[in-house]
Amino acid sequence: MNGRSVADTLATTVKRLVGDDFPVRIRAWDGSEAGPAGAPVVVLRNRRALRRLVWRPDELGLARAYVSGDLDVDGDLDDGFRRVWEFARQRGSGVHVSARDRVGALGDALRFGVVGPSPRPPASEAKIRGRLHSRARDRAVISHHYDLSNDFYALVLDEHMAYSCAYYPPGSGDLDLAASQRAKLDLVCTKLALAPGMRLLDVGCGWGSLSIHAARHYGARVTGITLSREQLEFGRKRAAELGVADLVELRLQDYRDLADGPYDAAASLEMGEHVGAEQYPVFVATVHRMLAPGGSFLVQQMSRAAGTAPGGGPFIEAYIAPDMHMRPLGETIGLLEAGGFEVRGVEAMREHYVRTGAEWRANLEARWTEIVALVGEEVARVWRLYLVGGSLAFEERRMGVDQILVVKPDSVPERNNA
Repeated sequence: MNGRSVADTLATTVKRLVGDDFPVRIRAWDGSEAGPAGAPVVVLRNRRALRRLVWRPDELGLARAYVSGDLDVDGDLDDGFRRVWEFARQRGSGVHVSARDRVGALGDALRFGVVGPSPRPPASEAKIRGRLHSRARDRAVISHHYDLSNDFYALVLDEHMAYSCAYYPPGSGDLDLAASQRAKLDLVCTKLALAPGMRLLDVGCGWGSLSIHAARHYGARVTGITLSREQLEFGRKRAAELGVADLVELRLQDYRDLADGPYDAAASLEMGEHVGAEQYPVFVATVHRMLAPGGSFLVQQMSRAAGTAPGGGPFIEAYIAPDMHMRPLGETIGLLEAGGFEVRGVEAMREHYVRTGAEWRANLEARWTEIVALVGEEVARVWRLYLVGGSLAFEERRMGVDQILVVKPDSVPERNNA
């Protein structure tokens, strides 16, 4: 390579393809470095890292290289993500590669010895089959993410095992994660006006955080449903330990199989994203059917801006939440109204998710050794990438999250035409 280091040659190729202002520094497997001083350093640990990017020069290729350990970041991972996103936004229309540049890049790849078959995806990548949002496929998707390990989630989440955006009330000061999740659970119960003896349906109950809180502190009789066996076993055990097993019934059940209403209130905390576009009207109709007239339904759900892709992105869909579907807030409200609900209130919580994600990330990093011993370094790296990228998406307003309170109206009285 005419005496030039691997990093110098790569840096030249990157500049030729995407411009001179690429915001990270490169360190190659031979120890050479090139790129802007002081920037986060992308470390290519071996030739396979480059081969992954040759075969998939996109988000998924980068994710596979990072998750497998073939690629790493020396420095602030959050800062590296911010720089790359800003670079992509400034370019706007994307990368335009000429035929000459393609030939040059292929020549560099040949010289580096990285041309060859596509490397196998990391073992932690989801392998989901079947018809989209069939019952069997939905069970497999939920199992992939939520049946990872209760012990793992206990290390990352708070004592409530609440796996949704927390709430930091105005003027509440510097709440810790457990207190902010408790505030969110109280916010939900208050909006639903729960009182002793009321029947609450918790759709997508997770490890039972809302179900148990509503029973312990509001006296509600709760039915919670989940598709995760790990969550079900944990929730039942915790309800018994906290003395509310007589008030909390947790089931392994698909929402489409619900048939035991009427309930006085219902809630769904970040489960609607798993329902899918075609099934969302079925989801809304099912909850509407389960509620008594006048019953309230609180939906906490993530959103995407109009005109953007509805999924979580190639990495999220491959490693975290396959088949995830998010839509603009207004479209979700329209679907709830079309399903017979009356909207009573909407509260945006996007900023709260930035703080929640940072808390989960802090737990992950503080307990890294224990987590790696439990689930392996590959899965731990998946979660590091997930929490960094997710928090940044909320920080930069590429994703939102909202609480939507709706009511099933009482029967409409006959008009007096006299």
